Amino acid sequence: MATVAEQFIEVLRQAGVERIYGVVGDSLNPVVDAVRKSGHVEWVHVRNEEAGAFAAAAEAQVTGRLAACAGSCGPGNTHLIQGLYDAHRSGAPVLALASHIPSTQIGTGFFQETHPGRLFVDCSHFCETISTPEQMPRVLRTAVQQAIGLGGVSVLVLPGDVASMSTARAAGRHDFLTRTGTVVPPADQVAGLAEALNRAEKVMLFCGAGTRHAREEVMGLAGRTLAPVGHALRGKEWIQYDNPYDVGMSGLLGYGACYDAMREADLVVLAGTDFPYDDFLPGARTVQIDHDPARLGRRTPLELAVHGDVGATIRAVLPHVTQKTDRRQLDRMLARHLKALENVVEAYTHDIEHHRPIHPEYVANLMDELAADDAVFTVDTGMCNVWAARYLSPNGRRRIIGSFVHGSMANALPHAIGAQFTDRGRQVVSLSGDGGLGMLLGELLTVRLHDLPVKTVVFNNSSLGMVKLEMLVDGLPDFGTDHAPVDYAAIAAAAGIGSLRVEDPANVREALTTAFATPGPFLLDVVTDPDVLAMPPRITTGQVKGFALAAGKIVLTGGVGRMVDMAKANLRSIPRP
Repeated sequence: MATVAEQFIEVLRQAGVERIYGVVGDSLNPVVDAVRKSGHVEWVHVRNEEAGAFAAAAEAQVTGRLAACAGSCGPGNTHLIQGLYDAHRSGAPVLALASHIPSTQIGTGFFQETHPGRLFVDCSHFCETISTPEQMPRVLRTAVQQAIGLGGVSVLVLPGDVASMSTARAAGRHDFLTRTGTVVPPADQVAGLAEALNRAEKVMLFCGAGTRHAREEVMGLAGRTLAPVGHALRGKEWIQYDNPYDVGMSGLLGYGACYDAMREADLVVLAGTDFPYDDFLPGARTVQIDHDPARLGRRTPLELAVHGDVGATIRAVLPHVTQKTDRRQLDRMLARHLKALENVVEAYTHDIEHHRPIHPEYVANLMDELAADDAVFTVDTGMCNVWAARYLSPNGRRRIIGSFVHGSMANALPHAIGAQFTDRGRQVVSLSGDGGLGMLLGELLTVRLHDLPVKTVVFNNSSLGMVKLEMLVDGLPDFGTDHAPVDYAAIAAAAGIGSLRVEDPANVREALTTAFATPGPFLLDVVTDPDVLAMPPRITTGQVKGFALAAGKIVLTGGVGRMVDMAKANLRSIPRP
């Protein structure tokens, strides 16, 4: 008779799980042994369970399938919390096993006793305890289906002694629902949307991650309404590339004419975005399209709420939308977008190859140029988010993954680990800040242990750059943000990872080329300028307070890479109705 732990692994295998990220130990040992016996599921040893949860989140986002992580009782599973919050808020289907103390000791203040059933409720769709073998496999299958169907985290709490018990019944077979249906809006909402689009003289489309499978539909609606198209950070990889209506990004990291286009429009269409910064939204004349009805109107008042997938909604409404012919507003916004980009290019093009410390914009721009067309970029929270937003060019094949909703530090390297496990032949590049890398530095050992060909590029400015900016714009002296320089290339070399340290900008291109071409893991430690945080004159110190920002347009200076060329091309050759 199989044990509960062995049945647990068999059900995960049926659900398509290929590996579990975690740290072995005590109450988790029966499950780890079941992994050993299975021959189908891999155990990935990480140095911190937090990193394991981040890795599972990235794997799920790259593959679209369920991923898994685990933590032993007490501190083993409390370490999971940060990565699980990130996974859940990113909508990544992840199953987390929170192993527990012996069931007979629960409630006695036993060694390492915590309350995982309470702890993980806020970062999961499902959090339940298996206390008897009779609950298997049904409870686990329910947890799996919740994670897959709702997009997010399920947590299963399993005491170590219960994991060792014999099962009450065979696992059998089960067909998990892995593809959800398409949400088609009601006819009256389609009619209302068509009426609003036809009535408005100046339409603007603002797109988020929900446009992932609706790119062609968005372009079709933009062409019909002659609408400028902007995007949130999570919508960038799906909607910015080859977009003749592109006016950039809104938000703290925004650029271009997106903010202006939104403010001057008669009608703003929020398409598949749960953009949280309401100070950047017009607060009126807005419709929203989303497949999740709970998101409709929670950021801004709506003239019309449309419950449907973006693609299905646009396909339904487009036959009823009249072709607009007045393109003056679109042309104005495209021209303003180009001017906004050109005005900041000087920051990274003037004498750049002689500037020391190295401009981080220069590094990011070269990285974008030299990286593979199907690279996966993982991005640390903070200034690395800025460089990714401004310089990484999506093309429909590249992926850009970060803690864009939860905003956790230290996510880039463990995200890269999970992304690389999905395909060892695909280029995975971690844009790591020195602050983030230092927080989970031990995961370099995970990269080496599993010989993962992750390329880690460290933007090393010996500073918590984004925190420094937050203090400065709030009128506070930057305190506690700077620290002693660290040679991360030397640390990587000591761990057996190929590495280079670059301090001269003239050597950046060659160093990046070497890093990307070297088989196996590689770390490039680039000493960058911490003083690249000047604010444009239109922003006052009262307009920004960290990521809980107030109204503003362009917050950080810096170039925008190849987007200038794209903006010029759009202005010349936008399709005519």
